[in-house]
Amino acid sequence: MQETRNSINNIWGERTPYRGKWPVRVDQRVCEEPDKWVQSACVLCSNGCGIDIGVKDGKMVGVRGRKEDVVNFGRLGPKGLHGWVANNSKDRLTKPLIRKNGKLEEASWDEAMELIVKKSKEIIEKQTSLGIGFYTSGQLFLEEYYTLGVLGKAGLGTPHMDGNTRLCTATAAAALKISFGSDGQPGSYSDLDTTDCILHFGHNIASQQTVLWMRILDRLAGPNPPKIIVIDPRKTFTAEKATVHLAPKPGTNVPVMNGLLNLIIEAGHINKEYINAHTVGFEDLKKIVSKWPPERVEEVTGVPASKLREAAHILGTTKSLVSSVLQGVYQSMQATAAAVQINNLHLIRGLIGIEGSGIYQMNGQPTSQNTRECGADGDLPGFRNWGNKEHVQQLADLWNVELDKIPHWSPPTHAMQIWRFAETGSIKMLWISGTNPAVSMPELSRVRKILQKEDLFVIAQDAFHTETTRYADVVLPAAIWGEKTGCYTNVGRTVHISHKAIEPPGEAKSDLDIFIDYSRRMGFKDKDGTGLIKWNTAEEAFEAWKECTRGRPCDYTGMSYAKLTGGAGIQWPCNEKYPDGTPHIYTDGVFNTASDYCEAYGHDFDTGAAVTEEEYKAIDPKGKAFLKGADYVPPHEVPDEEYPLWLTTGRLVYHFHTRTKTGRSKDLQDAAPDGYVQISEQDATKYGIAEGDMLEVTSRRGKVVEPAKIGGIEPGTVFIPFHYGSWDNDDRPRAANELTITEWDAVSKQPHFKYAAVKINKTNGFLHKVSDVFDTIKDKFKQEEA
Repeated sequence: MQETRNSINNIWGERTPYRGKWPVRVDQRVCEEPDKWVQSACVLCSNGCGIDIGVKDGKMVGVRGRKEDVVNFGRLGPKGLHGWVANNSKDRLTKPLIRKNGKLEEASWDEAMELIVKKSKEIIEKQTSLGIGFYTSGQLFLEEYYTLGVLGKAGLGTPHMDGNTRLCTATAAAALKISFGSDGQPGSYSDLDTTDCILHFGHNIASQQTVLWMRILDRLAGPNPPKIIVIDPRKTFTAEKATVHLAPKPGTNVPVMNGLLNLIIEAGHINKEYINAHTVGFEDLKKIVSKWPPERVEEVTGVPASKLREAAHILGTTKSLVSSVLQGVYQSMQATAAAVQINNLHLIRGLIGIEGSGIYQMNGQPTSQNTRECGADGDLPGFRNWGNKEHVQQLADLWNVELDKIPHWSPPTHAMQIWRFAETGSIKMLWISGTNPAVSMPELSRVRKILQKEDLFVIAQDAFHTETTRYADVVLPAAIWGEKTGCYTNVGRTVHISHKAIEPPGEAKSDLDIFIDYSRRMGFKDKDGTGLIKWNTAEEAFEAWKECTRGRPCDYTGMSYAKLTGGAGIQWPCNEKYPDGTPHIYTDGVFNTASDYCEAYGHDFDTGAAVTEEEYKAIDPKGKAFLKGADYVPPHEVPDEEYPLWLTTGRLVYHFHTRTKTGRSKDLQDAAPDGYVQISEQDATKYGIAEGDMLEVTSRRGKVVEPAKIGGIEPGTVFIPFHYGSWDNDDRPRAANELTITEWDAVSKQPHFKYAAVKINKTNGFLHKVSDVFDTIKDKFKQEEA
């Protein structure tokens, strides 16, 4: 294997210090010299790095970073450099499978699709399309999401469409809608090149967006480095570089942010002119946060008042600010309320829409932005408003269907409710594509029971067998990244094209081809009697999508496959006004909040109750941003005498989600072959635990058994990575979501994975089964600490 660096042992590579323009450094890893390089972008985190796929004799043989790309300037992280080998795995699904007499057996595509169509029509005849639900992923391409959105909303007419992006990115969308009127990040990754301060809230960027962290490390090594504020209960790689590290108790994010905002307002470190000209709600926000002096924040959150003051002074006096937010906020108590406070921070300081200041309400997956844009989840395509009949009519006209065919009579069904409907029997068919809910959903014992219900017909569309496919009635083999053409959009609104590099194995098909085939077999038509889906190729689907975005915030009309090919990605909006894309939006202080344009009318933070169109119009901000405060609501499950510890979950640098791909890369799997339970030194002493002891962690819902890792976390809290399931190891329960709770944010409907009450006990029952891997785990712990 030829590689420019060993990214397993040297995760972030050598430093290229700078301020102003990030220097190029091309990372490459190949097993043979390629015959050709094919343009693409990485799909193993939400950063969206430009990447070239090396091909020889029709086989994928390596990757390199694209030096032209403005996202990464040639750099790649461990997953990007190693994850591609999963395409060559011998255990790829290559033929459709149908369950017969309790076993999955190979079948033809005609047999599999006709069975799906037959079941669909039977369900529709008995209980309408409300009996059909779709649960998708953040791994498909833009063209596939849009096709699914059209066939689901205008073909079937079902509101039951969502996916695992609800688990990781829904709060990002909700917070942006509430503050600014629509989804879409205000800034760019390039803001890191000149900013004076960076705030990471609930975001271990060093492990989760490794290339973005390289950019920050290079700034820290260059002239005039930025100050770093980190809010995280663990001492992560990110926190080790912090100027100030605040480590709050789980579920207390809102009090921390209220305390910071209160100190900034009290000190007069606000932009009154900007607040008056471009926002509404400041006095109400000021009143709420004034209840949170530093001493009260310390009492509730455990964050020392002195550290809170230090962080507030930096945030209040910096001339520019980039903030990044992720699952430590999105998957915790009061998720949307806490995320909105980050937006409030930028608004009251006037640090938005300008170079060096940006807000990254991050995504967890590489194409989750497209699920929200394209309508494959609980949103209408093009950031249209479910509550605005004119917006729904725009889609009806575009698709040439009757208005009432598009479900808009009530809020769309979010993922947790889709699973509840399947549990109660009102959803009879659940089509799962590109995701593994049998490991990623909360309270897994409940999810397994739902998947095994006799009256639920389960379709699993994937490239590999997973914990979920074992429960499916039909398994459809899907082509994946590198085996099909399409586009995807990263957190910074940058659209990349990924060209097909190799053929998919066996009879595997792209998700686009599968959805088009289903639509046509179902006979979906428009009002004129012609086929509803009017495209056959990815490029044709992209052109149709462009028309859907015309005049909307996410305007793609200035893009084309030709324009996206050969150079770097392009940021929307890209249209006649911005032919080369747009690095910053809201530069004039005008937001997407006008009542006839906004994507949503808002919600109550505590109850989730929707603001009506009439209520919104009564306070129509006419382009001003909302400053919306929130007081503290404690978590609904807290430690007690029986379950005395907090549980929080998260990701590791070497794996992505449930390891469907990364677990099939030997180097990534060898680097992190197993999970662990991270506990503090104080708790280790209290419970008599040594490094590597096997621990049984139990909640009210289930248990896992993992080795102990000691240090780097606050006392009273334990951390378990969520990647590990049973597809490659049935020896013991180790999926963190055996323990997590079925509860979600009132506004975003995103589940709470970041807090639960647990207890721990040493156990020797599994020691002999993990002895072969534990030496490797200990070595990796030492590397991480180094």
